[in-house]
Amino acid sequence: MLQCDPDWAPSLHLGHTEVKATTTDRFKRLRRRQQQQQQQQQQQTQPQPQQAPEPDHTSPEAELDNAAPLFPAPDNPGTEEYMESETSGEGAVMGNADEQCTMCGLRLQEIMRLQEENQKLKEELSKRALDENSLKDNDSKVKYYTGLPSFSLLMGVLMQIIPSLPTSKERKLSHFQMLLLTLMRLRLDLPVEHVAHLFDISRQTASNVFIETINVLHAHLSPLVYWPKRLCIQASMPHQYVEMFGNRVTVIIDCFELFIERAQNLRAKAQTYSNYKSRYTMKYLIGITPQGTISFISKGWGGRASDKQVTENSGFIQMLSPGDVVLADRGFDIKESVALVGATLKTPAFTRGHSQLNAQDVEETRKLAHVRIHVERVIGCMRSKFNILNDTIRLGFVVPCEGEEKTLLDKIVVVCCALTNMCPSIVVKPSC
Repeated sequence: MLQCDPDWAPSLHLGHTEVKATTTDRFKRLRRRQQQQQQQQQQQTQPQPQQAPEPDHTSPEAELDNAAPLFPAPDNPGTEEYMESETSGEGAVMGNADEQCTMCGLRLQEIMRLQEENQKLKEELSKRALDENSLKDNDSKVKYYTGLPSFSLLMGVLMQIIPSLPTSKERKLSHFQMLLLTLMRLRLDLPVEHVAHLFDISRQTASNVFIETINVLHAHLSPLVYWPKRLCIQASMPHQYVEMFGNRVTVIIDCFELFIERAQNLRAKAQTYSNYKSRYTMKYLIGITPQGTISFISKGWGGRASDKQVTENSGFIQMLSPGDVVLADRGFDIKESVALVGATLKTPAFTRGHSQLNAQDVEETRKLAHVRIHVERVIGCMRSKFNILNDTIRLGFVVPCEGEEKTLLDKIVVVCCALTNMCPSIVVKPSC
């Protein structure tokens, strides 16, 4: 048999005998429509001369069969389901377009809402951050963190010291933040660890920034603590001084002490122990003008030193001129030293063995105490503005800086005095 031949291949009963007539007719119509569509495209690209229309003798059924499809047919013939889906696609597209418009509107609203929320969060974050934007237009906040009365004054200090501040790309702090960090430590007496967390820096960086900025502030602001000329003092002297002592009062002096840690060295321990405070202290001589500005501040002395020793060895006597009047407390036994330069010392009267003072001494002592209280008010104002002066100072601050005679504590005190002079005076002039 042929089936046993190795080249034989089956050709009958392969499953293609059942061919539906409708499928064949549909395929023919599809090919006819494709041909008509190609002819129409060729006619559009190559225009032909107009001819008279020929009468159409085709039947209505043939016209329906020969009509162009509403939607372009694919290259490959599809199934019946594909054609039905193509015919119903227009309504689906219109519905999807409406849904897409609605979704676009909702997405646009959501984007606008997120942008507004993002802007609000940025503004809140900038207010909480310790930079220019957080303190701008908020003088009460500036006064709390720095002790200065206004933001404009703070920016003035910054503009003055910017050329001397160190610049480094590795540091995260700006010049403003370096100044703010230093003033916050002076004002609030914040620990280094706390300041480091506030500014997101290391503890060592916070300590270095504080020391460097104090050195720069001392170099630029120390001229604010100056000894004015006599004519300037007399031109702005309050009337209460003129009525009591004339116009020759030049300075009011007093000493204040700052607590320090106990030293390990026996000699340093003995020099810094104050019998008056019963603690280890550093003593400073301060002088103010009748207007209430600080005109003199000495370097730090051990708490054991007397007021007379500090006054005579701090350079204060050399600042006096003949005819000046100095107001001081009873502890300042410097009448002879002041007289050597032609000045006069006014102190409260002593009983000197008597049971009580006479009427004239009582009246003079009352007048002197009434005006001498201003120096204590200035000291109290400075210590209330800068709480670092009220805390116990660590020993590292009282060691002289490398290559200098002044200690870091001396520079801190001078900076605090200069910043106090930048604030309004507490000595209020009586109305004329």
